[in-house]
Amino acid sequence: MDTMTTPARAGTDTALRHSMPEDVLGMVTGTFTVSLGLFLLTTSGAVTGGTAGLALLLSYAGPLSFSALFLLVNVPFFALAVWKKGWDFTLRTVVAVALVSGLAAVHPLALGALTVHPLYAVLGGNLLAGVGLLILFRHRASLGGFNILALILQERLGWRAGYVQMALDTTVILGALTVVEPAGVLLSAVGAVVLNLVVALNHRPGRYLGV
Repeated sequence: MDTMTTPARAGTDTALRHSMPEDVLGMVTGTFTVSLGLFLLTTSGAVTGGTAGLALLLSYAGPLSFSALFLLVNVPFFALAVWKKGWDFTLRTVVAVALVSGLAAVHPLALGALTVHPLYAVLGGNLLAGVGLLILFRHRASLGGFNILALILQERLGWRAGYVQMALDTTVILGALTVVEPAGVLLSAVGAVVLNLVVALNHRPGRYLGV
């Protein structure tokens, strides 16, 4: 999800750019880490921010699975990605969203029903999701939705993507009040702050040049 890093100097861009095998491994690692974090969140009935949080919220309230909803809610944002970020970024994002959706269906089959303390599930799940997002950012991909908007604002205005995402996520967390107990919403809000701090403190323009 990252073309927002400062471009490398002429003559060094090729040396700094990730190779195809590095990109493939990075995409698989990032999506696996995010999907495992989201699986932990579902064990506590919590939500998080962004389109992933919105899909979790809708899955609690309706008959559709998270995997299906995550794909559906991201569709409108793909057009924005093509317009502002180009086809390379968009296609990587589509692949990342599809992988997270697929892996989210695999984890329950592989791990079964887990009993996890809600605090551990929310904090651990959001930490994993934040680390997974960082990996995707650094391989010029995202998980769509708010990620795309946050990256565009960081590129155009210099606003930290993590802080922008945190502000946008507030609406999703507040929406959880319709289906989640207030204590669960508060815990979800703490988890969303953790996730976005991971991104804000570790992903700054110009810091990471291995694009």
